[in-house]
Amino acid sequence: MDLKSMAAQLFNRIGQLGLGLAVAGSVANTALYNVDGGHRAVIFDRFTGIKNTVVGEGTHFLIPWVQKPIIFDVRSRPRNVPVITGSKDLQNVNITLRILFRPLPEQLPKIYTILGVDYDERVLPSITTEVLKAVVAQFDAGELITQRENVSRKVSETLIERAGQFGVVLDDISITHLTFGKEFTQAVELKQVAQQDAERARFLVEKAEQQKQASIISAQGDSEAASMLAKSFGDAGEGLVELRRIEAAEDIAYQLSRSRQVSYFPPGQNILLNLPTQ
Repeated sequence: MDLKSMAAQLFNRIGQLGLGLAVAGSVANTALYNVDGGHRAVIFDRFTGIKNTVVGEGTHFLIPWVQKPIIFDVRSRPRNVPVITGSKDLQNVNITLRILFRPLPEQLPKIYTILGVDYDERVLPSITTEVLKAVVAQFDAGELITQRENVSRKVSETLIERAGQFGVVLDDISITHLTFGKEFTQAVELKQVAQQDAERARFLVEKAEQQKQASIISAQGDSEAASMLAKSFGDAGEGLVELRRIEAAEDIAYQLSRSRQVSYFPPGQNILLNLPTQ
């Protein structure tokens, strides 16, 4: 065997070894799968179907071309569900719920078998609409505003129970949007305007009544004062009139004494004026 033949055999063996390693690497790669944090996996077997075992986080082995992993996100995720329904007094109500949901890990095989990976699209809109229609129909439009906490509590209790039947956990439920139809909104505005007009009219009536009472009290006071004056004149005769006259004269004299344009000349004295002669 010459050197050229030996080299050919060596390269042939190296090629076979490389091919074997490549095939082994490919098989090993298809036999491994990763489950990230916050996720779980269920295994679909082509011969036995969905296995009841739920696989946790990490790297795991499977049988290539026979088994396939289905990855689920088990972390809480938000979803807004808008619903149009009617109140007890037949008013249109537009209401939106914000829901934080996640699947129960131990229920994942059942969820995938019955609902599939998009279980939230199949479950949440339908049960949310059902629960909201049932709860909102128990309240009038005004009660939906004044008793919002009670409405939210009833919706949460009923919705959590319904979602649990499908293996879904609701961590939080809140009403983020609540409006009514155009007719109801206009009726509320007209009612507010009417209430304001009624309050204004009542204020005017009360003010007029107070003014009336004040006028009556003033008239009664004037009548009593006139009666007292008449009684005083009857008791004192002309003395009271003379007293009032003296008081008025004193007041006039005091005012004149303060004026610079008025001079006071005592009576009984002759005063000569230096008048120019012709």
